[in-house]
Amino acid sequence: MTDPAPSQSSYTRPQNPDERVGDVYLDADTIAKRVRELGAEITADYQGQDLLLISILRGAIFFMADLSRAIDLPLEMDFLAISSYTQEHSDAGAKAIRFLKDLDQPVKDKNVLVVEDMIDSGLTLHYIVRSLQLRRPRSLEICTLFDRPHQRLVEIPVRYRGFEVPDDFFVGYGFDYRQSFRNIPYVAYLQLGPDQPTLF
Repeated sequence: MTDPAPSQSSYTRPQNPDERVGDVYLDADTIAKRVRELGAEITADYQGQDLLLISILRGAIFFMADLSRAIDLPLEMDFLAISSYTQEHSDAGAKAIRFLKDLDQPVKDKNVLVVEDMIDSGLTLHYIVRSLQLRRPRSLEICTLFDRPHQRLVEIPVRYRGFEVPDDFFVGYGFDYRQSFRNIPYVAYLQLGPDQPTLF
């Protein structure tokens, strides 16, 4: 089950001195409630089994930490870091992906749950999933806090989804603007002036 986006009437201005942090999209209580629901669902689905959570650094670290505490099962955690770059001799500036940090443990014969903060086109996650599947886990599922299925360019089987969200830029709860604002305990709109760059 996916929670709907909050109504416009629920948006409030956060108490944050930085003008780039706009109105609240999801408050901390709403996020916590949904994470608990996901944790209960995952607990029921993997009852009696061990579970390995894999987080993609860095955006999903807050979600991963809270989700792991909401899962009432023996579990392990590991982390991947990736980078995308433009291939020199490719058409239309095609992107390639490489691992900056690989897993510290094998996944063979383990139940693996990949934990993401946001899924858009799905291209990067598709690459990660294919790489993990080659390592022969017992099972491999995906959990994301935010999802934009209308942006999908490849099919991604998302089993656990927190919220479907619009095409806005967000900060807080792991989402950043130029590495800032990840530690805000809620999710807010990024609000940039006309003279501020939008590149992350």
